[in-house]
Amino acid sequence: MNSAVEAVASLLGFFSWVLAGVTIMNRSWKVGQDEGNVITALTTYENLWMSCAADSLGVHDCQEFPSLLALSGYMQASRALMISSILMGAFGILATLVGMKCSKVGGENYILKGKMSGMGGVFYLLQGMCTMIAVSWYAVNITQDFFNPLNPVNPKFDIGEGLFFGWGSAALAICAGSCLICACRFKSSEKKLPYPYQSPTRGTVYSAAPGSHPSALTHSQYGRNAYI
Repeated sequence: MNSAVEAVASLLGFFSWVLAGVTIMNRSWKVGQDEGNVITALTTYENLWMSCAADSLGVHDCQEFPSLLALSGYMQASRALMISSILMGAFGILATLVGMKCSKVGGENYILKGKMSGMGGVFYLLQGMCTMIAVSWYAVNITQDFFNPLNPVNPKFDIGEGLFFGWGSAALAICAGSCLICACRFKSSEKKLPYPYQSPTRGTVYSAAPGSHPSALTHSQYGRNAYI
């Protein structure tokens, strides 16, 4: 594997994992603005874990969702996907560190290192797919509720900054995984050996009179019928 590609992919994978952690902890997955006067203006924002409100005076109040079973299906699925994304990213970082040529882990077994790098690329791809599905699914539900005229919810929620962090994390993870998988070359332990050197006497046939000493053998060139 190219060392430069390996280093760049490792950095991209690490940054994607950090961004995934920022995404899951960010409170602004969706933001709603309750129009009113300067004093009563209220901003509401939610993520996968809690709902918060802030007034124009800067007073914040957050409340965690009381029950997992009370959440909608896409919220539960987004939670599971984001937790899986964090785990896949952690496994990808460990596998990539083991598979790097500059790492002492694994010794000089470059075949094993190549396989570990490829496995790290697979983990990064899984991380990016989990994050992308979670944030995109969440955004689709926000958009449907926003444009639904029969939805009585007020205020209407809009896409928050947490989803943009998630999309960035997914893009970096997919790039890192693709680079590692495409650039990984497994080396074969069996190398082709050069054809052994043959003495010049291979193309000759020996003949000798009965009872003569082996050192007195004479040779003659092969005839046409001598080849097998």
